[in-house]
Amino acid sequence: MISAVRQTIYKAFGLRIASDIPLPELPLSVSSENGADADVAIATGSPDGLLEVLKNAGSNFARIENRFLFLIPDTAFYCIEDGRKITVCPLAGADPEKVRVYLLGTCMGALLMIRGVLPLHGSAVEIDGKAYAFLGDSGAGKSTLAAAFVSGGYRLVSDDVIAVTQANDGTAVVAPAYPQQKLWQESLDRLGMNRNDGNYRPVYRETTKYAVPVAARFCEKPVPLAGAFELLRSSGGEISVVRLPNLERLRVMMVHTYRNRLIHRLGLETWHFKTAAGFAERMDMHQLGRPPEVFTVNSLAAAIIHIIREGVDNK
Repeated sequence: MISAVRQTIYKAFGLRIASDIPLPELPLSVSSENGADADVAIATGSPDGLLEVLKNAGSNFARIENRFLFLIPDTAFYCIEDGRKITVCPLAGADPEKVRVYLLGTCMGALLMIRGVLPLHGSAVEIDGKAYAFLGDSGAGKSTLAAAFVSGGYRLVSDDVIAVTQANDGTAVVAPAYPQQKLWQESLDRLGMNRNDGNYRPVYRETTKYAVPVAARFCEKPVPLAGAFELLRSSGGEISVVRLPNLERLRVMMVHTYRNRLIHRLGLETWHFKTAAGFAERMDMHQLGRPPEVFTVNSLAAAIIHIIREGVDNK
């Protein structure tokens, strides 16, 4: 079972999060006895009764009035209420790290959508005061590309989940996640990053994937989202670059929404379409194809810088 500690307030995704559960990945905000001023409160609870509720709903995922409930077998029940409270109910014998993985992953993605924040699946870095997102399927190289930028002196905004909100003037804004990346051993080797020198921690149940702290190169304040790059494996032997038209930009935003299979269960289809369409209309977006057998991350980074600087020069 997860042991509860004195409630601590963390900061991530533009939220102040008061939690009974230790969340070592997240930066601390301030300690508090009650977390009354937090945006979100996380507490542990008992799964009693929740199983019957989900059983009656006929699914392991269900939105019932103001609550979104879901069950991860052999791990935990999670209950989100009003987008402000998360109750985590670990099951007997559950691995605490796995419970936390789903809390910061699936649970946080659902919470953001309930709060009207679009979570994109990718990594984002700050370049010249603006955020640029790298989107794509698992294994497309999003985190590795972001790591190359971080190694080059740029700052990480988010890894895995990119929280996008809308400013009063309609501008898309990314709220920083937390100062950590997840990188495969191969990427560390290719980028010349020695895990023995960097205090890297193995990711849950992954033998060659590591959590890499980037506190020294982390963007702590929200930044406008100026563009996005969809990463694909190309069939050719060279990097390809295509500027995407509006409908394709909409497709990218919708397909690469984090945990997009939850949207229907949350009843947020209309919100998702309108939000994705609004951001896609205002954002520049390119598709980058890379040869599958060649390590091209440095060339991709150079191509992205060229696209960004060329776009600025042409305005």
